[in-house]
Amino acid sequence: MRYHVTKPRWIRSLYGPCIWSVPTKEKVLFLTFDDGPFPGITDFVLDQLRIFGAKGTFFCVGEQVERHPALYRRILDEGHSTGNHTYSHLDGWRTANRRYYNDIEQARGLIRSRLFRPPHGHITPLQARRLTRGAAPLQVVQWSILSGDFDPATDAEQCYDNVARHAAPGAIVVFHDNESAARNLRSVLPRVLSTFSAEGYRFERL
Repeated sequence: MRYHVTKPRWIRSLYGPCIWSVPTKEKVLFLTFDDGPFPGITDFVLDQLRIFGAKGTFFCVGEQVERHPALYRRILDEGHSTGNHTYSHLDGWRTANRRYYNDIEQARGLIRSRLFRPPHGHITPLQARRLTRGAAPLQVVQWSILSGDFDPATDAEQCYDNVARHAAPGAIVVFHDNESAARNLRSVLPRVLSTFSAEGYRFERL
């Protein structure tokens, strides 16, 4: 599977109004987790974050929130933030706009957040403008670093290297708390938390 670990600036400019990083000179990283909550996997992430005194942001799929409300509540109760990742994980590039917006609104009924991340990072400039305007605007959040944890061709060492080589103050890092990423996530997340904590970084929620 091919993917950009970091997207070049000129490509970012094609997506419309999206957040790609947080402007700061402080040693802070923003770890984000897409596609959950999944029992066993999201629990593992929460346990690791607690061990290191870290906070994260979970971009949740509405269907998963409905299936696992207690796990979603645990995310909030432990001081993390959540964001809308659509109700049924729709791809904005392959979905009619009306259906896409309705799916996001359905998720809004379950996920009380102004943060939105498009599944796969796929969103058109028109969609981004539509979502960031109006009476209840959303903040469209992309990322600085894609760990590649979801990719079966990316092993744990490469996944860790994807993060370690590109980490910098204010970077937004994407992991996935889902079944396809679990193998890499279980190896890489504790290592990232340990390494960057030792370097004086803290981990905050968006």
